[in-house]
Amino acid sequence: MYPLWTLLPFPLLVLGIAALPLLLPHWWEKPVFQATVVLACAAPVVLFSLATGLGHEVWEATHEYASFITTLAALYITSGGIHLSGDLLATPRVNLTFLLLGAILASVIGTTGASMLLIRPLLRTNRQRAHTAHLVPFFIVIVANAGGLLTPLGDPPLLVGYIEGVPFFWTLRLLPCWLVYAVSVGLIFYVVERRAYAKETMESKKRDELARSPLAVLGRRNVSLLLAVVPASMLPTPYRELVLVGIALASVLATPRAIHGKNDFSYTPIVDVALVFAGLFLCLGPVQAALSEAAPSLPVKAAWQMFWGAGVLSAVLDNAPTYSAFTALARGLPPGALPTVAGIDPFRLTAISVGAVVMGASTYIGNGPNLMVKAIAERAGHKMPSFLRYAAFALGVMLPAHLLTTLGLWWLEQRY
Repeated sequence: MYPLWTLLPFPLLVLGIAALPLLLPHWWEKPVFQATVVLACAAPVVLFSLATGLGHEVWEATHEYASFITTLAALYITSGGIHLSGDLLATPRVNLTFLLLGAILASVIGTTGASMLLIRPLLRTNRQRAHTAHLVPFFIVIVANAGGLLTPLGDPPLLVGYIEGVPFFWTLRLLPCWLVYAVSVGLIFYVVERRAYAKETMESKKRDELARSPLAVLGRRNVSLLLAVVPASMLPTPYRELVLVGIALASVLATPRAIHGKNDFSYTPIVDVALVFAGLFLCLGPVQAALSEAAPSLPVKAAWQMFWGAGVLSAVLDNAPTYSAFTALARGLPPGALPTVAGIDPFRLTAISVGAVVMGASTYIGNGPNLMVKAIAERAGHKMPSFLRYAAFALGVMLPAHLLTTLGLWWLEQRY
């Protein structure tokens, strides 16, 4: 269907996202430059598709992108209209509470909603400290990704599964996996955080103490709008997109400028995400087609193999299409001893679900909120690791949980 050369734009765009912010930081900050890079990569694929009767592929990618970006934008804008005022003591216990609360909220209002709601108060709480380079990377792993495991509303792959027939409450069975990641990464964070806090000077701790004030919620109208995003995202097209746009507009109109000012709210992060993911979605068709064609011959049959396969691809592709590709592969394999779920062996479905969600944290482009959180942190003056350094960090802190999950999936399949 697609010639070999059409597979190149996607990895080139991924490489550009990784390298250009480091090599040409001032240029990359300009939306025009980002749009030019995206257009240079996506245009050849789009033009080829339109010229060879594959326009429906472009339309499908555009539709998926519209659903994706309107959902992210609605969550970003409504959560940006909620201000958690106050400044807590920046102790290891308080920061761990931020992360664990975010892990719970992520399955209720989505990883994007939880990330946008909590990243600013976390940064504000820790602004008096000097040793905080680890905070946002851990936040991305726990809140922006792994926390969304418990409901279809938590992360896009699970919502795709729900639409494909997975029962809504089936994902609650992923609670053991949620606990493995929340507890193991949380413990690593607490150890790192205690060591970092011990390096703080008495002066910084005094400044932190003097700046302390209780949390209060401003912009409460947006709480209702944020919660409304959840059912709206489950409506059929085009009602879903229209309602989500309406929610975002209502938030813009209902939010006083003072609250946006307190949040240092800017449309720049969502514009950055919109530009980058427009290119990724438009370049993804040939990659998906090639993966689908090769899937039956791939040596990926065991649940633990699907966990790693879906996870590794979710780190560099959008995790929702990756989930779809692996569930399609799983449906073509013979089931095990247990009843299937939406035509899929439950162990394989567990493996694909967990891999796609948690390993979306492996790179900045693995899940939409990752880039948003990174952009907000950098705008607040927080230095973030490079693309490759962050990827190495994420692999290191999640590796114990990855290995436990792999062992658990292998043991369960052997037992049944």
